[in-house]
Amino acid sequence: MEANNGIPKQRTIGKEVSLTGVGLHTGKEVTITFKPAPIDHGYAFVRVDLEGNPVIEADVNYVVNTQRGTNLEKRGVKIQTSEHVLAALVGMEVDNCIIELNASEPPIMDGSSKFFVEAIEKAGIVEQEAPRNEFVVTEVISYTDEESGSEITVIPSEEYQVTAMVDFGTKVLGTQNASLKQLSDFKQEISDARTFSFLHELEMLLENGLIKGGDLNNAIVYVDKELSDDTMARLRHAFKKDNIAVKPNGILDNLTLHHPNEAARHKLLDVVGDLALVGTRIRGKVIANKPGHYVNTQFAKKLAKLIKIEKRNKVPKFDLHKEPVKDVNEIMAMLPHRPPFLLVDKILELSDSHVVGLKNVTMNEPYFVGHFPGAPVMPGVLIVEAMAQTGGILALSTVPDPENYLTFFMKINNVKFKQQVNPGDTLVFKLDLITPIRRGIVHMQGNAYANDKLVTEAELMAQIVKTKND
Repeated sequence: MEANNGIPKQRTIGKEVSLTGVGLHTGKEVTITFKPAPIDHGYAFVRVDLEGNPVIEADVNYVVNTQRGTNLEKRGVKIQTSEHVLAALVGMEVDNCIIELNASEPPIMDGSSKFFVEAIEKAGIVEQEAPRNEFVVTEVISYTDEESGSEITVIPSEEYQVTAMVDFGTKVLGTQNASLKQLSDFKQEISDARTFSFLHELEMLLENGLIKGGDLNNAIVYVDKELSDDTMARLRHAFKKDNIAVKPNGILDNLTLHHPNEAARHKLLDVVGDLALVGTRIRGKVIANKPGHYVNTQFAKKLAKLIKIEKRNKVPKFDLHKEPVKDVNEIMAMLPHRPPFLLVDKILELSDSHVVGLKNVTMNEPYFVGHFPGAPVMPGVLIVEAMAQTGGILALSTVPDPENYLTFFMKINNVKFKQQVNPGDTLVFKLDLITPIRRGIVHMQGNAYANDKLVTEAELMAQIVKTKND
């Protein structure tokens, strides 16, 4: 099902659903509850075990470290190893979800996303009445970590695809690749790929008491060195097993691989989970060479910044040919300005909280005679003035007798001139109220567009003042 404009609709889950398990690093029992969330909510974790139930949004800006997983922190409140849960939500194409936890870390379950995927399926998925937000990749974007040689690139593609290439440089686990051609394959192809560890890492984690919850059913252990009797004894004790041995394929005999390239598939799963922290669905093909949580989240930060810039510069679509809400005569009935200082030709849209105005810039403008005559450019201050006049229509439309009022500037903040405006351009001004109008004070965000680009932006504050007595 798609929204009217061909963009798929946002989705959340049908009802709340809970799972209980053990945290990998804490070893404590923890319950995770997935709950439906409203449109444009995205993913957010809620710590129900802490006072005030603090919320930590799944936002890459909250990543504090990537040791043993992707860990988030907001105002001192932590979420550890968020990636397997987030990968399940992305893989099931859920856009909005609240994730409640009664500890800092989701349950590890079997070290994959499989149980979270099953829980989401059980809860059911419902469509919501809003189009999905999607970042459409139009050019190659890359991030390289010089130290590790890891690199992540995204290239244009019709849908979200991920390829992971791993090379551990050990005899037991050399080069592996895994690919996700479409998100609908995630459940079948990727979700059951379990986390893995090398024996040398495991020994260090055991010594530091870092995998209290990790019995050998939730991690594949690749044996990349000789097993000493001492290590054998420690492993037997840690995993409460009478006997432990190494299988011919170089893994401990605790479990059977789901896929020959399970390690690469799990790395791909981690990429999907970490890139969920971008906060927007991606339409593009991600190629991850030697991915890891650090490089994944650095790449996610880069993408998030680009998306923010794109959103800020995104030009709304206006129908310039429809019947105007106000023509130039109706504008002059409201505003005191007159040619050559009237800088709005018509009003295209007007509501309680926004206004859209239009000005056709021609060579006949009197200021072009003196403002760079050899290369005529509309003065930036006049673009701001035109924006303010458009905002004046919004302000004056709130009083029954606008002809008896004047609008005066109080403040202009954060003005940015991004593109030139030249003769022949059509300028469109969009102003939105930042706060409701009180005591005649109007606080607006103004954007001016021309040639499908944002040319000027400014925050305007003005006051409407009565000039005549009735």
